[in-house]
Amino acid sequence: MLNNLIVAAIPHTEPWGFNTALVMIIANLVAISIGRFTFARRRGSHIDIAKSVVDAQIVPNLAGFDSAELIASMSFGHLLGVGLVLGLTNVGVI
Repeated sequence: MLNNLIVAAIPHTEPWGFNTALVMIIANLVAISIGRFTFARRRGSHIDIAKSVVDAQIVPNLAGFDSAELIASMSFGHLLGVGLVLGLTNVGVI
């Protein structure tokens, strides 16, 4: 009886495929961009956001972006990606 309740509570997700990978890649790129601007601002360095947009860079220059900041940003990206995959699967987009 308890097993049936546990199985019923588990959401149905799509198996790993192209759509899931694309959502995860986009989520991680967004998280790296957010992390780059956030950590640079906390350090007090200046990043010209308008110049980055004009240069059509998806991910800004990673110079000075150390491994701790990269791991933190990628962890946040994976959290975003899991939420997006579960949400889009529940809605029926993926």
